[in-house]
Amino acid sequence: MSIKKEGKKIGKVVHYFNDIGVAILKLSGSLAVGEKIRVVGGEDTDFTEQVKSMEFNHKKIKRAKKGQEVGVKVSKRAREGYIVYKL
Repeated sequence: MSIKKEGKKIGKVVHYFNDIGVAILKLSGSLAVGEKIRVVGGEDTDFTEQVKSMEFNHKKIKRAKKGQEVGVKVSKRAREGYIVYKL
């Protein structure tokens, strides 16, 4: 399986809350509200999303840095281990 690379890898999904549609991302790069991300994983998951809100320790933040684990609302299921790219 080959995954077409688009954007810069900035982290991965470490948890997904199905009931509220929030993915917890472990960041290996910075991310800010307003930026676009691409989530890729499994056999049929590949979607883009604009970051509309982000939380760290249950507080809304505008910008996250490398090493943080943040919650981001997403429109589709994002399973643990899926890769996140910044577009």
